Amino acid sequence: GRLEAVTQQMGYHPQYLDSFLKTQHYLMHMDGPLPFDCRHYIAIMAAARHQCRYLVNLHVLQFLRAGGDPQWLRGLDFIPPKLRNLNEINKILAHRPWLITKEHIEKLLKISEWSWSLAELVHAVVLLAHCHALASFVFGCGCEQDEGPGGRGLLKPLSPGNQCFCEATTSNGCSQELLRINRKRSLDSCMELDSLRERMQRIHVEAEGREETRLLQQDREEGEGQGAEVIYKVGVTEHHSDPPAGLSPLADSDGEVTGATNLACYMQDPDFGYQDFARRDEDQTQVFRVQDYSWEDHGFSLVNRLYSDIGHLLDEKFRMVDGLQGSAIAKRQGCEPSVFKRGIWNYIHCMFGIRYDDYDYAEVNQLLERILKVYIKTVTCYPEKTNSEMFDRFWKQFKHSEKVHVNLLILEARMQAELLYALQAITQYMI
Repeated sequence: GRLEAVTQQMGYHPQYLDSFLKTQHYLMHMDGPLPFDCRHYIAIMAAARHQCRYLVNLHVLQFLRAGGDPQWLRGLDFIPPKLRNLNEINKILAHRPWLITKEHIEKLLKISEWSWSLAELVHAVVLLAHCHALASFVFGCGCEQDEGPGGRGLLKPLSPGNQCFCEATTSNGCSQELLRINRKRSLDSCMELDSLRERMQRIHVEAEGREETRLLQQDREEGEGQGAEVIYKVGVTEHHSDPPAGLSPLADSDGEVTGATNLACYMQDPDFGYQDFARRDEDQTQVFRVQDYSWEDHGFSLVNRLYSDIGHLLDEKFRMVDGLQGSAIAKRQGCEPSVFKRGIWNYIHCMFGIRYDDYDYAEVNQLLERILKVYIKTVTCYPEKTNSEMFDRFWKQFKHSEKVHVNLLILEARMQAELLYALQAITQYMI
């Protein structure tokens, strides 16, 4: 009867949670260009790029509930060519979105009987970006981590396949909408709204108290030298393309690697990953300038025209995360909340080659500590390399809700970056 893990974490910021759940529900369960089983399979493909077993398991069961062919779950070799052709753009969007061109779009739209329509492709692109960014949040907040000795308690996965996020909790009407839809399985796990809100508030208060107590005890038990050694071990500059040293992929508390053995069938070219965006001062065309193509002026209208209403939901979500109260976390950094949040947002976009002409990037180094930049870059670019040490030990000065806030900024900034590149390529194709 506990809350689903992603919902549980986002619940520290209820207004954002409402906006997220509306978008999630619309993408997966409401009318749209793509069949319901294909939506969940695309989500599986996207999550597999980051070895996110949590999201893969969730969407595998949702795929079956939607009437999907079980044979598809054997891997990409067993799915229709039309879906399999999406693999290339999935791979590029997940790791190096700046490589997407109008030729990739043209190839998908002009493959005879297996061609995509523009509306279908926009739906698919939004799904891919949504799931890539959500994988960052899942790893960043530890939703993949099991509860164990010294574990984070609330971050234990909560049998994700039984319900999707919007079925678990919402105050935006998704639960009521689901009850009106003819479903094969009951939604007995849904709770009354008032009881849910009280429960979430109680859980969060108790969690903050337990976390502070645990960290104080950990500080007493650990020697200063050990702490310094750990910091030295993972400290890297933000210019390195490889993940911080000492972070093994998906290593559990016993050191056992639980990697992507069973997820490999859902992706091709597994070695393709993030690389630092090339700095070419002599070739400024490589840089994506927001002044030339922005979400507000270009992306929003295009996506909303081809996939009705999704633009409004995405725009609300982008605005919601920007409007979250972050005075405490910003005060700790000695700046205004808006300045601190913009520093994180622009730093993430900069890693994907997106630049704002009206921003002084020297502010990033002034606002963000080195350890914080390491964390942000890891969760953004290779989230599967994130481990509990980065979340717990190096963020002792932040409350849990503040850590979740930063992870929400990572989620939305990354999603918008992927969408900008994909939508720009679609725009260029249409021209």
